[in-house]
Amino acid sequence: MSILTINNLTKTYGKITAVNNLSLSINKGNIYGILGPNGSGKTTTLGIVLGIIHADTGDFKWFEGEYGINPRRHMGALLETPNFYPYLSAVENLQIIAHIKKIKNPKIDELLSLVNLAERKKSLFKTYSLGMKQRLAIAAAMVGDPEVLIFDEPTNGLDPQGIAEVRETIIEIAGNGKTILMASHILDEVEKTCSHVAIIKNGNLMATGTVGAILSDDIIIEIGSASLAELRTLLISIPQIRKIEQDNQHFTLQVDKDLSTSKLNSMAFQKGITLTHLVSKQKSLESEFLEITK
Repeated sequence: MSILTINNLTKTYGKITAVNNLSLSINKGNIYGILGPNGSGKTTTLGIVLGIIHADTGDFKWFEGEYGINPRRHMGALLETPNFYPYLSAVENLQIIAHIKKIKNPKIDELLSLVNLAERKKSLFKTYSLGMKQRLAIAAAMVGDPEVLIFDEPTNGLDPQGIAEVRETIIEIAGNGKTILMASHILDEVEKTCSHVAIIKNGNLMATGTVGAILSDDIIIEIGSASLAELRTLLISIPQIRKIEQDNQHFTLQVDKDLSTSKLNSMAFQKGITLTHLVSKQKSLESEFLEITK
């Protein structure tokens, strides 16, 4: 089932195009990351699909239209720094949110356990660390048991421990069958959390697909021989090699993780090819991301 379909969205602010002809499809159960540098249009896109910002052109549809013109009650969102009453406890703050949302049985204890705040549920909000505050905000977004959760930079400003805690919380929520749409400028966050990713820059969609396909952890191998023509013939025949580039002295290969240099060396030896150069390198996800967005 398609949870959200975006068709040719465009939004401009004067001479600046924040979102340019953007189309995406997000299916039920995805942890879908919108990844891009600051100012790339991520927050504007989330604002549009939440009905906060009006697009110039294009349209979008939630839940394939199942809930008519008011799908918001099936969605929870965390878009900015969480605002709670500092002199109230986590339970009291969530009770207020449940009242505002008109939720009669908000299951507050379950939500606080899910975000690992059960032991601090009676502590005042002002005593919470930044990571705890962010996890409480995630619990607040889940009041009413929405089908979809939307997070804008959920780990922004957190220390490494806080980032790890929020990441684990998001993965656990998704494991319970929720669909999550998350904007981030942090490659590592998306790579470790999301199942799918859309990379955008200056409002333009640069790449989209599963994280494994877009941000691959393939191996880079440099290989050379005095018989480059014979070596190329061999390399073309190996299915685990995804990409072959050649310079004057050797080939650079993008290969599956299960194709080792020893296997390549053995294959070449069997064909009577003597290798003069063979080096394996782990492909950098950061360099790949920079390459896509440059």
